[in-house]
Amino acid sequence: MSLAPVQTIFWDIGGVLLSNGWDSSQRARVLTALGVNLSAYEAIHDEVNYYWERGLITAEDFFAQTVLETNPDLNLTFEQLWPLVCGESKILHQECFDILAALKSSGQYRLATINNESKELNAYRLDTFQLRQYFNYFICSGYVHEMKPLPDIYRAAIDISGLPPETALFIDDKQENCIAARAFGMKAIHFESPAQLRASLTQLGIAV
Repeated sequence: MSLAPVQTIFWDIGGVLLSNGWDSSQRARVLTALGVNLSAYEAIHDEVNYYWERGLITAEDFFAQTVLETNPDLNLTFEQLWPLVCGESKILHQECFDILAALKSSGQYRLATINNESKELNAYRLDTFQLRQYFNYFICSGYVHEMKPLPDIYRAAIDISGLPPETALFIDDKQENCIAARAFGMKAIHFESPAQLRASLTQLGIAV
């Protein structure tokens, strides 16, 4: 890793701070309970999700195409479905919130996110779990129209930071996303546990 001191710390959200937003296990749990044909849903999920998580269609459009229009006999509405989707979000690691709070309190770093998420789910999670108080800004796929691990989302993060990539640190639970960040010149920690994150931060001279 570069010896340049860290000035900006970018966090992933799902898999580090919170549970994922709408992953396969969550989809199976919610949709099966509603009587949705899960295999039919999964057959079209990725294609429609490409547009949803990039902020190119709304949540209502996404669920209309993937659930509501393909399961008309259920008489299900978006207003009934959306709270169930949101209800799948949980705090994953409270200790990671403690680390985040310590970094914020130190006043030494700019804190931001780089996450793949739709606009609506991202807004719900930022508000419900009070994440706005920790971060200076948010690089979300639903805002910048590109997703990790493709380079444009990292380019947007660095451009918005106004600082060189070698002064940025990225924390993510997926190795491929960390590799992509390093390829862009950033430092990266592949998150495995809160204890491992603390140790990795300490190795970089970041006190938590």
